[in-house]
Amino acid sequence: MKQVGWTSLFVGVVLLAVSVVAEAQQATKKIPRIGLHIGGGGNAKNPGRYFEVFRQSLHDLGYVEGKNLRIEYRFADGKGAAREAQLAEELVQQNLDAIVITTRPAIQAAMNASKTIPIVMVTSADPVAAGLVKSLARPGGKVTGVTRMTRELGGKRLELLKEMLPGLSRVGILMASDASTGEEDFKQFEAEARTLKLPVTRLVIRPDKPEIAATFDAAIKARTGALMAMSYGVVNRNAKRIAELGVKKRMPIMFERSEFVDGGGLTSYTADDANIYRRAAIITDKILKGTKPAELPVERPTKFELVINLKTAKQIGLTIPPNVLARADRVIR
Repeated sequence: MKQVGWTSLFVGVVLLAVSVVAEAQQATKKIPRIGLHIGGGGNAKNPGRYFEVFRQSLHDLGYVEGKNLRIEYRFADGKGAAREAQLAEELVQQNLDAIVITTRPAIQAAMNASKTIPIVMVTSADPVAAGLVKSLARPGGKVTGVTRMTRELGGKRLELLKEMLPGLSRVGILMASDASTGEEDFKQFEAEARTLKLPVTRLVIRPDKPEIAATFDAAIKARTGALMAMSYGVVNRNAKRIAELGVKKRMPIMFERSEFVDGGGLTSYTADDANIYRRAAIITDKILKGTKPAELPVERPTKFELVINLKTAKQIGLTIPPNVLARADRVIR
């Protein structure tokens, strides 16, 4: 009995030691830290619908914020490209394991501020043409992520507008005066429009004084038959007002983001943004587990959505052609 007692005591001491060591290892284990930069009009109270998609996707991958993952948040709150760049630089100074960034000025600022911190981008721009990566297949450096192909879809949007409005003779491109890529974006639209033999007019909104009603009046005066609302910060922040004026002025509007059609806009043609942010979470997970950004190709969307708001179409007196309506992925009635 005495021998059994000593054996039990020995086993108990060993188990206790193992438990203490395990707890010590867990306590000293480094919890990964990432930065999440929300550009455009995103703020802490209203970060945008895809903010939660990204966080939920991380949770589905096994991350619990505050337990095995810490996130530093920065919200641009619609204060423009300079503020977005400043926030990116702040995140670089936090010495994080990765930074997830959603706007081109912020991506470039983070790249300039650090050559070591991995950057996961969700970008509307062509990342190769913008100089963010060497190629999609072999990005090189510390940047990878997902492109939404927002600008590349401009021609398809113009084509859809022409199909919806067979008599369309001119489209107004609703832009922001402070857009860092505004000039090149409009030139791209002009090139696509020439192919379709559809003239386009540049219509600018100023962030400091968005006189949107006056912009609509100018569009009507120029005999503009439809608008294309680009997803710049000032446009996004005023999307509800733009949609309302579209109804009031009986002006068809194509948006670059589907949530604005849910809010009353006529139509949108976009990549599946929910999937874009799920993929961004998966890429972030791979980086946190040791994969180098240079080894992760920049992903392009594989699914696109045409959304049409029939309620809005009825309000502006527009009948959507059956062949276009049949191709819609989602119809709001």
